[in-house]
Amino acid sequence: MPSIPSYHSFGSMKLFSRILCAVILAAALAGCVGSNRIGGASRPVEAVPTFPDPSAAAPGTTNQNDIVTDIAPADGIVAEPLPVPSASGRTKIALILPLSAAGTTGVAGLSLKNAAEMATAEYKGATVDLIFKDDKGTPEGARIAVKEALAEGASAMIGPLLATSVQAAGPIAKAAGKPMLALSTDAGVAAPGVYLISFMPQGDVERALDYAAAQGKKAIAALIPETVYGSAVNAALQNAAARRAMKIIAIERYTAETLSAAAKRVGGVAGQFDTLFVPENGDGIAAMAQALLKAGIDGKKVQLIGTSAWDDPRVLAQSSFNNGWFAMPDKTGFAGFSARYQARFGAEPVRIATLVYDAVFLANALNARLGPSAFTEENLTISDGVIGTDGLFRLLKDGTNQRALAMMKVEKGNAVRIDAPPKTF
Repeated sequence: MPSIPSYHSFGSMKLFSRILCAVILAAALAGCVGSNRIGGASRPVEAVPTFPDPSAAAPGTTNQNDIVTDIAPADGIVAEPLPVPSASGRTKIALILPLSAAGTTGVAGLSLKNAAEMATAEYKGATVDLIFKDDKGTPEGARIAVKEALAEGASAMIGPLLATSVQAAGPIAKAAGKPMLALSTDAGVAAPGVYLISFMPQGDVERALDYAAAQGKKAIAALIPETVYGSAVNAALQNAAARRAMKIIAIERYTAETLSAAAKRVGGVAGQFDTLFVPENGDGIAAMAQALLKAGIDGKKVQLIGTSAWDDPRVLAQSSFNNGWFAMPDKTGFAGFSARYQARFGAEPVRIATLVYDAVFLANALNARLGPSAFTEENLTISDGVIGTDGLFRLLKDGTNQRALAMMKVEKGNAVRIDAPPKTF
């Protein structure tokens, strides 16, 4: 029977280690209790999940309107309210979720709500009361939801899900001095006090290039989709390559119509690079494989690498991607979480449900130790990190995050782990 994950940090002398001891104890006392990642991979925009396997969604299927480039001041910013204790006198944490949004965005919101309730049930002696606020999947809904939560005395926020909603609501929570643990993967909406607890594409790229460099790879080319997701991984690739002294030979952006020509241009410099970065997944993988073949790019002669977008049966089934490497969060914890979730709710969770589960567990651990004043930058951004359902992670002071990822290899239709997630940062 799968057990509740035990959270702890590295560095026993750190404050956070002392805080999280409460969670370890809770998990021990609780004992045993009873890939659907939204948008497929760690993405800079929020696609809605599909069932039963949203991890198969492609970068091009995301909602491009969810990305923002400028964070404008939100109107109607409210001053920090006086604390309003719950009936039990405990600390309130607000969940800002798209509960009534249309389609699968709403389905995702309900799955996240279930995960939050499950975390409360599985944390023995939970010290936090959850306030659920429906942002309707819109920026205005998020603004209203956060204002209501603040008026009701929330000490911190978990959510919203979509980038535009985080952009709209984050400044309101920040002005009130209440941290937000948002679920967007768009680094553009992160800020001190507005932390992204999501799976971020930048982490995939960093980990993949770390591994490639360790294996002696020195020169890289890339075929990157002309999407918002592509822009995020393109920037991450250039930064990561520069830090590792890997030479970038060519970067070609493409659309469905220009893929063949882009691949041909990369093929024209074959022999100058030993690694090819291809952050594509299921929807476009067949066309990519065909384009590589026509361009004379052989995966047996050059190392193909990708992102967690490759965690897709359609990618794994492509023989031309056999032996390709990609980074992704370890799935071990999610398997146990999913089994417990299905036993409780009779349905599969969306892949990012673990993020809300971890956030609620963490909130309980902090509050149990230090009370509502625990939700400070110092306590939330401990450098050693925390082990949650998806492994080691830490929130950074700029609002982004870092996760310890596994390296996988495509092997005859399967994803085989070739390098375990790092145990420390």
